[in-house]
Amino acid sequence: MQRPDDPAAGRAKSNGLSLLARRKIEAAIVAPIYEEMRAALGEAAARDILRKAVRRAAIASGAEMAGCAAGGADLESFKAILPLWTEDEALTIEVIGDRPGVFDFNVTRCRYAETYRAMGLGDIGDILSCSRDGAFCEGYDPRIELKRTQTIMGGATHCDFRYRSSAKPSE
Repeated sequence: MQRPDDPAAGRAKSNGLSLLARRKIEAAIVAPIYEEMRAALGEAAARDILRKAVRRAAIASGAEMAGCAAGGADLESFKAILPLWTEDEALTIEVIGDRPGVFDFNVTRCRYAETYRAMGLGDIGDILSCSRDGAFCEGYDPRIELKRTQTIMGGATHCDFRYRSSAKPSE
């Protein structure tokens, strides 16, 4: 799906680290900060601050990746970067639908969720990982919408990713 010469590949895999490895490092840094915020402000406020920060970072990451998309950012180029999230067997996916304007898949194994739980961060794993997905789309191409009704992090057997684009085929 993604070409090795795609500039987005180099940016997303900075310092030779997969996204899963980067998320684990980020979580280790965020965990004590979150605990301090929680102690000082309460859990609800700490979660809200963390959610806003992760959302802002995901939108910025999406915009950066969009700037590297050969031929422009749209759902088709978005599909091509999926290997960045699945690298190192981070996600096991089953594609349900892949046609212009539609990309549907289920995640049947999520090592992001497994990693956060193993680190004792299962209670904020949804913020650290799942909440990034829709926000990333906003930065990448606001015409892409993600609908998801369940996640492995939330206790479901699979995550149901349903992407739609409002872009016309000629755009």
